[in-house]
Amino acid sequence: MAGADMPVRIGRRSVMVAGMAAAIVGPAQAQTRQQPRSTPPASQLPPIVFVHGNGDTAALWHTTIWRFESNSYPRNLLHAIDFTYPTARTDDSRPEPFRSSTADQREELAAFVKKVLAETRRKKVALVGSSRGGNAIRNFLKNAGGAEFTSHAVLCGATNHGVLVSDTALKGSEFNGAGAFMRQLNDGPTEVVPGVAFMTLRSDKLDKFAQPDGQFVGMPGKPTGLSYDAPELRGAANVVLPGLDHREVAFDKLAFQKMYEFIVGRPPTTLFIAPEREPVLNGRVNGIADGGLYTNLPVAGASVEIWEVDARTGERRALEPVHRRVTGADGVWGPFKGRQDAYYEFVVAVSGSPITHIYRSPFLRSSDVIHLRPGQYVKDDEKAGSVVVMTRPRGYFGHGRDKFTLDGKVPSGINEGVPGTSTGRLTLPDGPTRTVVAVFNLETIPVRTWPMKDNQLAMAEFHN
Repeated sequence: MAGADMPVRIGRRSVMVAGMAAAIVGPAQAQTRQQPRSTPPASQLPPIVFVHGNGDTAALWHTTIWRFESNSYPRNLLHAIDFTYPTARTDDSRPEPFRSSTADQREELAAFVKKVLAETRRKKVALVGSSRGGNAIRNFLKNAGGAEFTSHAVLCGATNHGVLVSDTALKGSEFNGAGAFMRQLNDGPTEVVPGVAFMTLRSDKLDKFAQPDGQFVGMPGKPTGLSYDAPELRGAANVVLPGLDHREVAFDKLAFQKMYEFIVGRPPTTLFIAPEREPVLNGRVNGIADGGLYTNLPVAGASVEIWEVDARTGERRALEPVHRRVTGADGVWGPFKGRQDAYYEFVVAVSGSPITHIYRSPFLRSSDVIHLRPGQYVKDDEKAGSVVVMTRPRGYFGHGRDKFTLDGKVPSGINEGVPGTSTGRLTLPDGPTRTVVAVFNLETIPVRTWPMKDNQLAMAEFHN
């Protein structure tokens, strides 16, 4: 068994995708540079099952689903699983409340795939996973007979060799490359499963969980036993997406481009999202278990209001919300027919949590995986008059790579170097309600402050 200071020897084939940004052109330019392409008939396309990562939800995939739809991939073939308890156990062999084992996720994924195949009347699916989702996919394929029902496996920033290799640290964790779970997945002359086409997508050097140094696993200055190529697999088509971070290699438009081409067999016509005039939005309210862990269990009795707000100030444009609903046992808060050019404020009230005002830039297309979670306070919020959080679920904030500000300043708490943080917080003293603007590159979201004394919290959530 390898120790923490022993690097994993990985002899894998990589493809560097360089100069990709130059290929992202406007629709008019695209028509002059490439021949129009058509998506194969629906009968020739596999259903795709998107598998989220540790602590996440199916909601992270809605922009990827939009891009598949914008390239004429039928919506009824695009499915995203919500694992009941999305967070991994500390020790995979020991039960922990509100956490899942590798076996739990394997069985949930197997049941979900069976359901999708029955609904679509197909024999095989394509599986696309982010981060821990790669563990669930590989476990299903190798140990639950999943290869019989799978045509493609796309693993994006997957922890295919763990986040470190150690005899002493993270003992029992599924993320330890020296642990029993990871060893059995990687045992043998190949690390893929026969009969399934495998592709990995990884960063060049910016994946926080594929680093030689243990900064992001609680061991700064100590070797992990891994390097930047740890997400690759022997026997797979291994593709490098330079400059992208751990989450972006699943959710960025360049990641979509590679997964579409791999599954469909030709490049997509566009990387842009084709807007719908009146998108219909829906999803569930998911809850928080004891100890602050998010689950994907539906919450009954949650109040959800949607207000149309001014695109510059975040102020409400009317005296009544455009949608209001109290959730039933299924946690569903919609449907809601909106406009693709409108900015919205979602107000989520769940017993035991702050009343959370989530401000969103326009939704360009319909989606039924717009799941809502209430926010949480942290220790430094205790004496604040109001709290504003900016969050980027599909990537991290990178100093020097991205433009990001909250109320005109770079928020504290976002690390420099390898992008490793997806939230920034602003605490304000007591005072009148005002507008705070959150900016991430080309996406701008105006937020109104809400008093913490009334148990209220404001969030700006970016699509990109």
